[in-house]
Amino acid sequence: MNKNLIRFLSIAACKLFYPKCPWLPSWNPYIVWKYAFFQKLLNINGARHIAWPVHFTSTVSGSISVRSMCAPGLMPGAYINGMNGIEFGDNVFIGPAVKIISANHSKHDYLEHDLSPNLTIRIGSNTWIGANVVILPKATIGENCIIGAGSVVTKEIPSNSIAVGNPARVISQNESKAL
Repeated sequence: MNKNLIRFLSIAACKLFYPKCPWLPSWNPYIVWKYAFFQKLLNINGARHIAWPVHFTSTVSGSISVRSMCAPGLMPGAYINGMNGIEFGDNVFIGPAVKIISANHSKHDYLEHDLSPNLTIRIGSNTWIGANVVILPKATIGENCIIGAGSVVTKEIPSNSIAVGNPARVISQNESKAL
C-alpha cells in the first residue's frame, strides 16, 4: 500500500476514534488501527468510552484525568482503578502490567470500597513508570520522576527523583529535565 495513503488513513483513524488525542498521528499507523479495532469497534475490554488508546488486555475505569502524551492502559496488562480519582500530568509513560489502584476494600465489608477524595493519586509530568509497578491510594509522584520496575509506591515521591523497591524509596536524583 502507498505510504501516503497509509499515513492519511492513520490520521483519519486518529481523528475518528481518538479526537481528544491530537498527538496520536505521530504513531505507527498499524498500532492505531489495532487499538481502534479492539477498543472502539469490538469493545473487548469495555473501554470504548475512553478517549485515549487502551490495550485490549488492560482495564481502565473510574475518574481519570489525563493531559497531553499520556495514555493509561496503553501497555498490555495494565489495571488502572480510578474510583477515588487519578490525575496524570503531561508525558507520563507507563510500562506493561502496571497497577494503579486508588481505592482499597473496606475493612468491614470486603465487597465495598473506601471512597474518599483524599485518596486521589497524582502523577506529575515527565514521569516514567516501569513495568509491574503498583501505585496505591493517596500516592503522589512528582514531576520528572522515574519509578523502577516492580516498585510499590505507597506515599509521596518528590519531583526529580528515581525511586525503586517495596515500598518505593528515593535512591537518587533524576538530573535530566525531560523524557
